[in-house]
Amino acid sequence: MQNNKPKFSQRHPFIFGLFLITLAVVLLFCTMAFFSILKDKFSIPFLSVKKIGVVNISGTITDSRKYIDWINALKKNKNIVGVILRIDSPGGVVAPSQEIYEAVINLNKVKPVVVSMGSVAASGAYYISCAARVIVANPGTITGSIGVVANLISIKGLLKKVGVEDQSIATGKFKMVGSPFKKLTPEQKKYIKKLIENLHNQFIEAVSRGRRLDKKKVLSLADGRVFTGMQAKQLGLVDYLGNMDKAMEILKKMCNISEKIGTVEGPQKKEPWIKKILGAVKENSPIKLKVGFYYICPLYAR
Repeated sequence: MQNNKPKFSQRHPFIFGLFLITLAVVLLFCTMAFFSILKDKFSIPFLSVKKIGVVNISGTITDSRKYIDWINALKKNKNIVGVILRIDSPGGVVAPSQEIYEAVINLNKVKPVVVSMGSVAASGAYYISCAARVIVANPGTITGSIGVVANLISIKGLLKKVGVEDQSIATGKFKMVGSPFKKLTPEQKKYIKKLIENLHNQFIEAVSRGRRLDKKKVLSLADGRVFTGMQAKQLGLVDYLGNMDKAMEILKKMCNISEKIGTVEGPQKKEPWIKKILGAVKENSPIKLKVGFYYICPLYAR
């Protein structure tokens, strides 16, 4: 027996037509996404489009991994012709600041890097800036703060008041330096001061080398003072006054680009909701910094 029942497309032409349109749109977007991934990952010649990479460095610098990973990704991407470091940070822990600095130095060997300073780019953030070819600051940017902070606390007096006695035993007279349960002796203070002076000299070397300034001049500025962007330009600590657009204009000239060009920004923030909540609690905590050594501007530490 022959089945003369009409097909679904004949019975419901509107629904069937809508389904086909939806399917076509989905396939189009999937194809675009596929070629976009191919273009960014493999730099296929007929798909390649020149772009500017942007590294956003913000807040107190306590970890370098996400920044270094993004910097290295931009370095490997053949479509990226130059990079802008957009900095809005008071600095941070010494070692992560130095690690980011080294990553920028290596990036700058193969692709031009220009710094665009936001509200603040001080201490460790300024340290990182010195790895770039050009630094652009707003006239009112707060920068400089070339110095080191040893963030140490002692709760020995508090413990005594509540009847708690510390009985820690160490193998040497310097092993417990920095412990919140011990008060620093004059000899230990002298030891900490030598550590700070060494870290300070490393900072001065980085500024002198990166800014091509005489070491004596840098030393005269390296007393922890902050400067406005306008003052910093007069002192040779930055090159130009301007905003992000100015930094982009300078970078495009360095890359011989006159036409409009797209940007690729990162690192992306991918955090689970629970981590965001805990992060918000941490941001509002009265204790902002852990014990340790910092290239940071205390005025803007947050």
